[in-house]
Amino acid sequence: MLDRAVTALKANEPAALKAFNDEKNKNFRDRDLYVFCFSLPDGNFTAYESPLLLGTDVRELKLEKDPIGQRAYDAVAGAADGDVVSLDYSFPKPGMKQPATKQSLETRIGNQACGVSYFK
Repeated sequence: MLDRAVTALKANEPAALKAFNDEKNKNFRDRDLYVFCFSLPDGNFTAYESPLLLGTDVRELKLEKDPIGQRAYDAVAGAADGDVVSLDYSFPKPGMKQPATKQSLETRIGNQACGVSYFK
């Protein structure tokens, strides 16, 4: 899914971001998998599963005491264009309260940082 997102971003960034935000687009959304993006350097979400977070600074997101948003931003902001970085964190599965290990794979494409996360 991340490879498809990179290809789409390189071909036409505005159209790709629109597709990532389209809840009916199965190329970029599959059950609890989805593409998310935020702009560099401001960190604001440009694509996310929930439209409520669009425009929110990723660096402000925290999971309990884990500054996951800042960690996600730092990991990809320091990476070379096209490099894929991974980040592990704990997050409850949908419908559950107990945290599970989730991994996020992120890459930088120009001024966009995009990723996909999944439960291990």
